[in-house]
Amino acid sequence: MPPDFLLFALIFLLGIIVAYLIFRIRVSVFKERAYNDLERWKLEHTQEIRKDSVSRSRSTLKGRISEQMAPLLPEFPFSLADARFIGNPIDFVVFDGYTQAKDENATRIDVILVEIKKGKKSRLSREEMLIKRAVEEGRISWRTIILDDTDPADTTANDVQTKPNG
Repeated sequence: MPPDFLLFALIFLLGIIVAYLIFRIRVSVFKERAYNDLERWKLEHTQEIRKDSVSRSRSTLKGRISEQMAPLLPEFPFSLADARFIGNPIDFVVFDGYTQAKDENATRIDVILVEIKKGKKSRLSREEMLIKRAVEEGRISWRTIILDDTDPADTTANDVQTKPNG
């Protein structure tokens, strides 16, 4: 190989190494700047973020309290005694007419799923919409599940036999 080619290759490799080192230095400078900017932003906005978090927490808590207290409000169209709070995925199951059926031997009870929302801009969640659609489309049923009444912990002497070692 001619010495000029080796010299050219060596200079080329040195150029690549120097360019790489310069690139690494620039990247570390940009990285440091970005980290400092993030830290400064955190310091400037921490108080604001905390206030927002507390506000949202209060709002959520107020909403949950409102949901549970809804049967006590005049807007709630059902008997308080007929409503059962569930909370999730819906707020109430109302057995409309249950109290009358118990007290006066009425023959009809309507089962109504109730979701409480506060505010005009409130919307149903995706899951609540799916439940609403299932009810509207009649995809609701009754199941009676009968459990075995034998106690698995109840063992008699005939069930367990031990042999003495020997």
